[in-house]
Amino acid sequence: HRALARERPLELVSTFLGAHVPPPEFRRRPDAYVDFLARRLIPRVAREGLAEFCDVFCDRGAFSVPQARRILTAGRACGLEPRLHADQLERTGAARLAVELAAVSADHLDRVTRRDVELLANSHVVCTLLPGASLHLGVGYAPGRELVDAGAIVALATDFNPGTSPTLSLPMAMSLACDGMGLRPAEAIAAATVNAAYSLRRHDRIGTIEAGKQADLAVFDVADYREIPYYFGVHLNWLTIARGEVLY
Repeated sequence: HRALARERPLELVSTFLGAHVPPPEFRRRPDAYVDFLARRLIPRVAREGLAEFCDVFCDRGAFSVPQARRILTAGRACGLEPRLHADQLERTGAARLAVELAAVSADHLDRVTRRDVELLANSHVVCTLLPGASLHLGVGYAPGRELVDAGAIVALATDFNPGTSPTLSLPMAMSLACDGMGLRPAEAIAAATVNAAYSLRRHDRIGTIEAGKQADLAVFDVADYREIPYYFGVHLNWLTIARGEVLY
């Protein structure tokens, strides 16, 4: 992270996801791994300034709601704000845990119920939708339209990783959100910019084009903003500026 930050003027924000799945040596003793995270790893990560947030994959085959609660509570005690991978493969109650803990974000949300949507909409939890993972795994999309209509804060991301969402394209994620989740183009753009910045607690200086904010700009060769998500898998970005420096 620090080496990358020195190479390019990018806004890099670190999250500690020590709780993705228990490692092999703790496979039969997941609670012992939770204890190891809470007592040793999380305090060290915080002490060395390696991350701002603490995340847990709370789902089938990963960590339970009680385990996630303990990990995230330990993280907050050390100054790491909580995020959750929530209700992606099964509805475990992770979205409700995110509301209970006033987490910064609940990501995925493919399996949430109508009541979960209502609770999220009445909270400050950012609902980060990851349609690339939904498409690649064939699990069905999160109820993006319902979340927006209920008044939830909805963000979008690529969830880039080689296992479940092998795409680097944020415009592609926006296309999938419009096509598969029912978002309108303007809603998808807001989700990918200002709402995403709010999720990172940087909305005061990035995420919108305003005087006094950081000059992070992406210019697309289109006649209408709605064409950005309309064309999927097409490279239409013409100019990229980060912190006022032209990168592309």
